[in-house]
Amino acid sequence: MSFFKKRNKVGKDGLSVDTMTNGARLIAAAEPKNPVAEQFRTVRTNIDFAAVAKGEIKTLLISSALPSEGKSTVTSNLAVVYAQQGKKVLLVDADLRRPTAAATFDLKRNAAGLTNYLGDNQKEITDVIQHTAMEKLDIITSGPIPPNPAELLGSGRMTDLVTKLKAAYDLVIFDVPPFLMVTDAQVLMAKMDGVAIVVSGGKTNKGALKRTNEILQIAEAPLLGFIYNDKNRKKKGNSGYGYGYGYGYGYGYGDTKAN
Repeated sequence: MSFFKKRNKVGKDGLSVDTMTNGARLIAAAEPKNPVAEQFRTVRTNIDFAAVAKGEIKTLLISSALPSEGKSTVTSNLAVVYAQQGKKVLLVDADLRRPTAAATFDLKRNAAGLTNYLGDNQKEITDVIQHTAMEKLDIITSGPIPPNPAELLGSGRMTDLVTKLKAAYDLVIFDVPPFLMVTDAQVLMAKMDGVAIVVSGGKTNKGALKRTNEILQIAEAPLLGFIYNDKNRKKKGNSGYGYGYGYGYGYGYGDTKAN
């Protein structure tokens, strides 16, 4: 289980220097008793509660307003804690601009991924699914970065893929680019059962959050809530792992408290 022991290079803010190269930090797998791992389990529970009013959640899209807010770290660790719960989980790296899943889970970078499947009608789903060291967790990596990510994600073949994956897994989680940078997340929302937005403490400003909320409302997105990533909150005892984040979960955007 090599990715359980992985230690990525981190910058001054605790984030990987380059998550495309080093991957996101899988504290939920490496240190399941760490308080931060417990916070991811709390986020999992709150997402499940939020889903009660909306019906069964089989597809979950996770994004952020802006880059470097920790969405890939949140997405990867949530996939881990759902798999630890016993659910059959698939993480789809649908960030076709800055993919991280292959590096995070130490998977074959040259293996066929999402873009290979979407661009080749002869590809089967089994050709692009990779198994991880965790029995219940599978991954579809991004594949080669294409010139037309939004068009691929909005295609009919993508719609068919989502339908097939929902039938095969208990939960399919999609990591997509930030809302305010490109339209990729917006074209996928209509295919999702639930959407959660990562908000970075000290980084996400009110204007960005307000604009993201407007996009979600216009698209009538199945918004479950937001995941607050407080990367500035340092916790004693976590320094050995180089990971001092705190995570919380909230609902709606009516009262935006970002700076």
